[in-house]
Amino acid sequence: MERRSFIKNAAMATAAAIVAPSVLSASENPRPYSTDGEQPGSDFKVISDEVRDNVRYVTATPSSVVCSSQIDIEIDLETGTIKNCKFTRGCPGNAVGLCRLIKGMKPAEVSETLLGTPCAKKGTSCPDQLARILASLK
Repeated sequence: MERRSFIKNAAMATAAAIVAPSVLSASENPRPYSTDGEQPGSDFKVISDEVRDNVRYVTATPSSVVCSSQIDIEIDLETGTIKNCKFTRGCPGNAVGLCRLIKGMKPAEVSETLLGTPCAKKGTSCPDQLARILASLK
């Protein structure tokens, strides 16, 4: 039993030593700049932005460096809150969870909370892209 515990602890220590530096470096500089001076993730595009039945429907393509290929957002104009959100592609569980968490929140609050969220060393992430898109809406 003692040997098994030693092996488990050694494996955990090794994993921590390997993973920790990459996690720390990602959080130390969440917004690195590319060689051309452009901040990664600033290349998102709002494809459509229309209002129907007092709901604002926004569709955007996020930066090419993230896994998702499209973000659809519905904002209830009466309450000023996010009614629905959907990511196309990317990490399904994370995207669904994120959309459930922000439902009912004000876009500015979501943007303030998620802006600068890193993913690996990409300089942006799907949540960061959502924040940037929401911040760009007037």
